[in-house]
Amino acid sequence: MTHQIIIAGFGGQGIMSMGQLLAYAGMLEDKNVSWLPSYGPEMRGGTANCNVIISDDMVASPIITKATAVIAMNKPSLDKFENAVSRGGLLLINSSLIDRKASRDDIEVCYIPANEIAEKLGNSRVANMVMLGSYIAKSNAVSPGSVINSLTKVLGSSKAHFIPINQKALSMGAEYVK
Repeated sequence: MTHQIIIAGFGGQGIMSMGQLLAYAGMLEDKNVSWLPSYGPEMRGGTANCNVIISDDMVASPIITKATAVIAMNKPSLDKFENAVSRGGLLLINSSLIDRKASRDDIEVCYIPANEIAEKLGNSRVANMVMLGSYIAKSNAVSPGSVINSLTKVLGSSKAHFIPINQKALSMGAEYVK
């Protein structure tokens, strides 16, 4: 099985961290992976997206033209990448920041109030983990355990104290879409 995921939002939303976590989790599961970041010119607040491929087969190119899933964290990202989802694919929309519905009926769409869920946890910065937890629950691309094991690698030892809240956010995101 090959999962081709586009994750998009603005700088500071943890877009790249989400992609790295998926890629590391895939490696822990002995899958072939690719992670291709793309940044806007701004440091924070600009556009950011990444392509992640997780596959049982060799990954020929890190570029995704038709995604099995898109995670849109803000409206410009939804506008740009909604049509990149292949027929029958998955579109996850952060309904906290996106006030429009998807325009397609040939894909599965999930609206997740990621920022509100993160606020309930006491840290708005884990909205990305809420969305990631939702994606993992819907796709089974990697196991939640592999993502949790990847947290230390992505966050680094200096931010290890954030692992418990990230784990909780992953869990809450998964629960929301069940």
